[in-house]
Order: sequence, then C-alpha cells, then structure tokens
Amino acid sequence: MSFNNLDTLYRQVIMDHYKNPRNRGVLEDDSLTINMNNPTCGDRIQLNLKLNDGKVVDAKFDGEGCSISMSSASMMTQAIKGKSVEDALKLSQIFSDMMQGKDYDDDIDLGDIEALQGVSKFPARIKCATLAWKAMEKGIKEDEQQ
Repeated sequence: MSFNNLDTLYRQVIMDHYKNPRNRGVLEDDSLTINMNNPTCGDRIQLNLKLNDGKVVDAKFDGEGCSISMSSASMMTQAIKGKSVEDALKLSQIFSDMMQGKDYDDDIDLGDIEALQGVSKFPARIKCATLAWKAMEKGIKEDEQQ
C-alpha cells in the first residue's frame, strides 16, 4: 500500500472515531472521574474509569475538542477496557513513545491507535493526542494512592 493510501486510510479511521466515538458518556457508579484540559487549544476531557482488582473494567469519556483529541480518547477507551492496569499503562507508554517519534514495541497490536502515528510530525498536536492517555495515567495513579 502506498504512503498516500495509508495516510488516507489513517485519516478515515481518525474521522470515524471522531464522528462515531466509542465509549462516549459517563459512568454513573463508583468510578473514578478525571478532568483534564489542554489550554493551548481548548480540548477538554472527562474520563471515567472503573477499576477493580487491577483491571480496567470500564472506561468512558466526555468532552469537547479537536478530531485528534476526541478520536484518541475513543481509541484509548476501546484499547484499555478489559486490560490489566499494568497493560493499560504499558500501552500508554508505547503510545507516548510513538507520539514522540521514538522507537516503540511494535509487537503489540495497536489496532486503530496506529492511525494516530502521523500526529508525531506535528508537535503542536501531540498534546491533543495524549490528553486522554494522560488522564488515564492520572486516574490510575490516584486509585493506587487510595
């Protein structure tokens, strides 16, 4: 597949998650709520995590922002549901490395998340892509301190 076709496919995946977000909403039960924003561009996210016995049982998000931040939140919630906290944090590190253009463990299937790889070429947009991931890390850290 040529680079242009791959780039087009990635854009389509990003726009699909933006227009049809997965896991958008709020968890009403005893879940963690993490609010974060990106003041440089106005992205805002409320992430709800339900953690139990070291697992991410459920994850939902709400907020507003650009297509990159909202699609990243959609992809992230899909990717971490059902995973151990340890695996969710490992996935977050891989995503962070990918966003910074660093080498990362490509043995792990990133699924739709791979579509965000091109964001690393636009430093101003990296914060948009990582906002939900940073919220997830903060939530897990807060949960561990309780």
